[in-house]
Amino acid sequence: MSARPTDDLFVRYMKAFEDSTEHTGACPACQGETPCAEGMPIHERFARLQDAYTARQKQQR
Repeated sequence: MSARPTDDLFVRYMKAFEDSTEHTGACPACQGETPCAEGMPIHERFARLQDAYTARQKQQR
């Protein structure tokens, strides 16, 4: 039986989620409504990958 192929988009999306969550937990500034300068690109990457993954899921239905 062969292994399921790796879904690169999903892996990147989950890594971005992990990075965003980890940063938010350690950064008081990012726990409010406006992320810090370091956190902004981390959270933006997560949002972009989440949008891309969600859009692809909708296309596959």
